[in-house]
Amino acid sequence: MTPMKYELVIQNGQGKVFEVSELTDTVEYSTNRTGSPGKLTFSLLKSGDLSFNEGNSVRFSVDGQLIFFGYVFTKSKNRWDVIEVTCYDQLRYLKANESYAFIGKTAGEIIKQIANQFNLKLGTIDDTGYAIPSLIRENKSCLDTISYALELTTLNTGKIYVFFDDGGKLSLRLAENMMTNTVIGTKSLLTEYDYKTDIDSDTFNQVKLVRPNKKTGKADTYIFKDSNTISQWGLLQMYDSVDEEMNEAQIVQKAKTMLKYYNRVLRTLSIQSLGVLGIRAGSMVMINVPDLGDISLSKFVLLDRVTHTFKNDDHVMEIETRTIQA
Repeated sequence: MTPMKYELVIQNGQGKVFEVSELTDTVEYSTNRTGSPGKLTFSLLKSGDLSFNEGNSVRFSVDGQLIFFGYVFTKSKNRWDVIEVTCYDQLRYLKANESYAFIGKTAGEIIKQIANQFNLKLGTIDDTGYAIPSLIRENKSCLDTISYALELTTLNTGKIYVFFDDGGKLSLRLAENMMTNTVIGTKSLLTEYDYKTDIDSDTFNQVKLVRPNKKTGKADTYIFKDSNTISQWGLLQMYDSVDEEMNEAQIVQKAKTMLKYYNRVLRTLSIQSLGVLGIRAGSMVMINVPDLGDISLSKFVLLDRVTHTFKNDDHVMEIETRTIQA
């Protein structure tokens, strides 16, 4: 097996560059599909004139492929001069709170406006084709606001979009455009797995949408349900309010999309496998695991969490995917 070539580079505030891959034996890179920035952690032995501070840039590459670009946010040193470092990508800066009122903006337009406000670099921003009628956010983190805009987009279009930092540029991609050629299964890469099913955490078989009506002074209520699963599981209701400007056809479409998305057994598959460069949360990967229990899985699935661990010449992954359909 050809040894892997690592490059871990820190550039300090004076512009001095340190290549520190020889000073560390383990690097961990983790991503979540929603709600948090990419994270890189490593420990290294202080040596020579090595000097860096919070906010300095960090670049990590493997075999010439850029894996992570971000910034130092925490570091600590023990008596043996071992320094523990935690870095995040650009999404970390979107944890800042702000208030917004977006009218008729797509998720991509919202991302561009926020990124420009915070002087963040932009990459590929796919057009979702869906303008959110109204999105009012008071004193919420920018990352939460963007995540909510993407949630509304999914509920109204049925399409899933992934927002992430792609090598130092904020990107928004349609999930189906992030398919990989990798197959992970019992005969390919997989070493261990855990499989869980539940209707406890994120399952609903009745959707109740309420629209304010200034003319009547009362709320208009729309209810959509699946009697079959109600008879199986009992009534599990999701309640939500919709914008007054939405017409009945739009509300009906939204309710149908929500019911289709949430009216299922939630299936969570956690896998340990050999590592594959380029796979991150938001990627779609072919998973081939027969006889899981209630299903036999052989399909592309959307990855919710991915953690890569690089240690010497070993590269392993832990991945998690949810809402696998039977």
